[in-house]
Amino acid sequence: MSLHNLARTFFCAALWLIGISAPVAWAQAPYPNRAIKLVSPIPPGGAPDLIARAIGYKLSTGLNQAVVIDTKVGSNGNIAAEFVARAPADGYTLLVGMDSLFVINPYLYAKGAVDVNKELIPIASLGSNQFVLSVNAALPVKTLPEFVAYVKKTSPPPAYASGGNGSQHHLTMEMLKARAGMDMLHVPYKGGAPATTATIGGETIAMFSGTSNAALIKAGKLKAIAVSSAQRLKEMPEVPTIAETYPGFDNSIWIGLFAPAGTPDAVVQRLRAEVAKALQAPDLIEAFNKAGGIEPMVTTPDELQAQIKRDQAKYSKIIRDLAIKPD
Repeated sequence: MSLHNLARTFFCAALWLIGISAPVAWAQAPYPNRAIKLVSPIPPGGAPDLIARAIGYKLSTGLNQAVVIDTKVGSNGNIAAEFVARAPADGYTLLVGMDSLFVINPYLYAKGAVDVNKELIPIASLGSNQFVLSVNAALPVKTLPEFVAYVKKTSPPPAYASGGNGSQHHLTMEMLKARAGMDMLHVPYKGGAPATTATIGGETIAMFSGTSNAALIKAGKLKAIAVSSAQRLKEMPEVPTIAETYPGFDNSIWIGLFAPAGTPDAVVQRLRAEVAKALQAPDLIEAFNKAGGIEPMVTTPDELQAQIKRDQAKYSKIIRDLAIKPD
């Protein structure tokens, strides 16, 4: 055999060995073997961002890999959702997404670039939070019945603030309006912060806000009238629930971890197990609490799917009945 033929034989053999060994090595590589990206749809300081950082730290410890937070802001979370849905379904790009992405946006916006309920799959619920009905500190009411009576006797109807058309702040107030039989003018702002400023300043008389406004309430700049959850909040045990006046009223917000559809079940199960352990850790519970009274939300996959379906039915009806359009 000539040197040329011998070299060619060795070269082909080497290519053949690479071809069979690389897939085997890849198949045997345990998940995860590189950094994981958690995509947050909200700027730093918002609930999804704070949850992403807290859960990311616990996952990096449990999975023994770096976890990087990547912020993709815009279109009420749709940009972040599209980014994750288009990523490889390998468990290395995940979405820390708020419920509105899945239970409000599909009914509020025209058909988007991705169908989040088909192109993303839920891995686990992470945390839940409640809304606080907050009013201007000078408003002459102390209780929910007094607030409803004040609104009903005020002409023209008083204004309330929200973080934008179709936001959960907006839809929760519309639910209360319908239940109490009262009329109010909706003034949408571009986010919760300017809505809070408007309520403190008296441009509007009330708003639904997250528990992140607890410091303003304690400082007397806002007055807490009621909370939207079925149970009173640990952070504000003196504030009654709306359900104590209107039985059955319950409107909470939640945040979950999602992956591109097609992510291997073994990867999903590994992530789900690590999240379940993390949500029981005292340091994570404390971090959630400091992030605005967020409660760890532990559910089974079936319970989370049922929660999504209930919320979709609830919000789609409100959006349809009121013909709400995005800003």
